[in-house]
Amino acid sequence: MTQKKENLALSNEHVPPMGFRMIIREFRKDKLAMFSLILLIIILLTIFIGAVVIDQSEIMRVNILDRYLPPGGNYLLGTDEGGRDVFGQLIIGARNSVVIGFAITIITSIIGVSVGIISGYYGGMLDNIIMRIVDFIMILPIMMIIIVFVTIIPNYTVFSFVWIMSAFYWVAKARLFRSKTLSEGRRDYVSASKTLGTSNFKIMFREIMPNLSSLIITNLTINFAGNIGIETTLTFLGFGLPTSVPSLGTLIGYAKSGEILANRSWIWLPASLLILVMMLSINYVGQAFKRSADARQRLG
Repeated sequence: MTQKKENLALSNEHVPPMGFRMIIREFRKDKLAMFSLILLIIILLTIFIGAVVIDQSEIMRVNILDRYLPPGGNYLLGTDEGGRDVFGQLIIGARNSVVIGFAITIITSIIGVSVGIISGYYGGMLDNIIMRIVDFIMILPIMMIIIVFVTIIPNYTVFSFVWIMSAFYWVAKARLFRSKTLSEGRRDYVSASKTLGTSNFKIMFREIMPNLSSLIITNLTINFAGNIGIETTLTFLGFGLPTSVPSLGTLIGYAKSGEILANRSWIWLPASLLILVMMLSINYVGQAFKRSADARQRLG
């Protein structure tokens, strides 16, 4: 009997955890999600490895003699109005947009999920105070306020942009997870944990939060793609990253000129296609992760 137990333990060491098996199964079932995951990994590896190799100061150096060169020769995707390499700006700009979108998503998710769970769990006066603050922020013209902050802040940097965005975009998450926590807080497992004397912190973040994992994953993926789009949009309008920092929005912004839009598509089209492909891939991958989280919750 002891030998059988030892053999069973050894065999279990090679079995992946339940959550990982669920993820593998969902990606095997959904070929589009698998293709999107592989494509997204290739894009991200190309972006981050390329950004390490490419010299940003060299890429951003103005060379009027090479102005508006078409793709080919020394410039894979041609040059812009300043004679700067479009391919180098695409790689570094994509890296910046992805890092900024990811940073904003993580910061706002940590704040929004934590505040929402705490507000929904405790309820009462604390819930009323938090929700009134959330309501006040939500009725503000957030985009206009961000533009004002970007305009008036001295020595404006990428970190400033991330913190300005994060300061306003956590409130929707807080309201969403507060409502879900209110319903979860009425379930029997929460009452049982309270009866057993489990601390409130463990109940909130070790029992309630895992049961919200499907919603958290969905919200993370949607907001990750959305935050990349917001950063690109603000940069396109001239209120995003500083002019010295490459961005996908900077390249797309050249399309505001009718001549470039019609006759020099190599400047703005690659950045537009890259944003489209990344957003679709992130959404398909996120849907597969959501289904795996749902399946794991159904199995307990």
